[in-house]
Amino acid sequence: MSEDTSRLDLLRFLERIQERDLARTRQWIIEEQQRLAEIAARQPPPPPPDWLVEQGIGVGRPIVAVHQGGCRMAGKRTAPIPRGEALRLLGEDTGRACQQCRPDTELGVL
Repeated sequence: MSEDTSRLDLLRFLERIQERDLARTRQWIIEEQQRLAEIAARQPPPPPPDWLVEQGIGVGRPIVAVHQGGCRMAGKRTAPIPRGEALRLLGEDTGRACQQCRPDTELGVL
């Protein structure tokens, strides 16, 4: 057996070892992700924010409504906002208040 063939065999052997180690590391990653997902599933969900702003679609994404944090009528395009921002938005236009959860009543903007 020549030196080149021997070196090539050694490199292929090293490649097989590294592939095995990589496969094992990937399995460890999968197991850790599963462990973390199980831990997260046991944690209670975080409390909803106090106030939400719902934005429309299109250019500028106009504000459609202001909601209380737990409002079921809030759409998918919502973002949490602080109390001061909710007050400001409702002060500009009281028609933005959700008719279901009535954030204007809760905030005293009537």
